[in-house]
Amino acid sequence: MHRWKGRVALVTGASVGIGAAIAKSLVQHGMKVVGCARNLENIEKLAAECVSSGFSGTLIPYKCDLSVEDDMLSMFSWIKVQHQGVDVCINNAGLALPEPLLSGKTSGWRTMMDVNVIGLSVCTREAYQSMKERNIDDGHIININSMSGHRVVNNADIHFYTASKYAVTALTEGLRQELREAKTHIRATCISPGLVETEFAYRLLRENPEKAAATYKSIKCLEAADIANAVVYVLSAPPHVQIGDIQMRPVEQLT
Repeated sequence: MHRWKGRVALVTGASVGIGAAIAKSLVQHGMKVVGCARNLENIEKLAAECVSSGFSGTLIPYKCDLSVEDDMLSMFSWIKVQHQGVDVCINNAGLALPEPLLSGKTSGWRTMMDVNVIGLSVCTREAYQSMKERNIDDGHIININSMSGHRVVNNADIHFYTASKYAVTALTEGLRQELREAKTHIRATCISPGLVETEFAYRLLRENPEKAAATYKSIKCLEAADIANAVVYVLSAPPHVQIGDIQMRPVEQLT
């Protein structure tokens, strides 16, 4: 990871769970990390923790709504002025709402598409343009996908979410191909975890917190730090090695 020391990473959805774990890990490895989310307070607390732990990098909190394009464009402009640009973009922000295909609300479907697909694509485009204008040829774009981007589970509450994650699988491979056509050595990777113990199920099942808690108690889940370690592994690969996708599940997870 030494070649990333002092360089700039953007981590979306950095206020909780996987995003917070990734941001913390990259700061530990000496990177300048812009952590964005709608909830700034959590990122500010995490930034203070990083300082008191004596980590060699810095966490810079930035308030941004990943469903609003103007917010994202303003964020990239701000990063350009303050920190020159983005060398690593980690598209972690994502959400699942319990909106089945036969009875779900269109607004819920749209929210999932806005954040999981459009927001990710806007950040990818802007990160690439930032790298290109500064002649950065070794950048990296990492999409935090899901096992739901590779198989459909018999659970009506997550079918639309699953479709949004299948889109991430296609977008990551499409991105890899376009980067090849652009004759750049910028890399594209997605990381597809199964069940990770975060706030995710509590948000999905906010009407039924007992069911959410039971989801995580049923097996020994992955932890957010496991995904952060996968990000470090991907970034640490030699520059000629591109890791396309890491699928990771808890050993005890069947589906």
